[in-house]
Amino acid sequence: MPSDLSPIDKAKFAAAKRATQYVEDGMRVGLGTGSTAAWLVRCLGELVSEEGLKITGVPTSARTAALARDVGIPVVSLDEARWLDVTIDGADEYDGNLNLIKGGGGALLQEKIVATASDQMVVIADISKQVEALGAFPLPIEVIPFGWQTTKALIEETLIGMDVLGRDVTLRLNGDAAYVTDEGNHILDLHLNRIGNPRQLSLVLNQIPGVVENGLFIDICDAVVIGYGDGRVEVRDINEGTVEETRFDFLETDNLFSDIAE
Repeated sequence: MPSDLSPIDKAKFAAAKRATQYVEDGMRVGLGTGSTAAWLVRCLGELVSEEGLKITGVPTSARTAALARDVGIPVVSLDEARWLDVTIDGADEYDGNLNLIKGGGGALLQEKIVATASDQMVVIADISKQVEALGAFPLPIEVIPFGWQTTKALIEETLIGMDVLGRDVTLRLNGDAAYVTDEGNHILDLHLNRIGNPRQLSLVLNQIPGVVENGLFIDICDAVVIGYGDGRVEVRDINEGTVEETRFDFLETDNLFSDIAE
């Protein structure tokens, strides 16, 4: 673990390191997408190569699949795995009920499918992702390319009747072109500032023609592992109603993490 990481990267590493304790030999593990999830994949790869951990990974994006293969984790599709023991992923925001906003990395559709096909979903995050009310982070909506402007207009009209503070909707870009997901879709980002009723909003958005899925993860997350820059880790389990705290020491070593800069 390099000692010159930023406090945020140290927090991500600490959370990822603690989350590996949810993984045991023989498990089928959903592997999330994003900078924090990348730390988790690296940590699991180290256990596979150095301690002989035997797991099967189900990635939530093409880039996570590539990283998993690079660090020696066998990868299969969800259709091959059918059901998973645990999915470990990051989040853009989480509230006190462990409801989430996800999709900042553009993989919300596969992430939600994989998470809901798991016995348990664990989120790894730094403390900056904790909010009192969801919505400060733009809510991603995956939409099909056909008629996306009509879908956008329908979403804007729907938001008028929702308990939100903002209603701006923008098309996510990749350079000068529309961002394209692994499934060939586009993403609309909803700048809502605050979401008063996430459950209602999720249900309503998914009724709009052209919407494939939204980035609200409601009643899906079982536990959140929160990392801090000083090595502290807090684990909140929504089912058990428990909060546990541990700490990791950061030592300078040459290992799988020497080339990661998230």
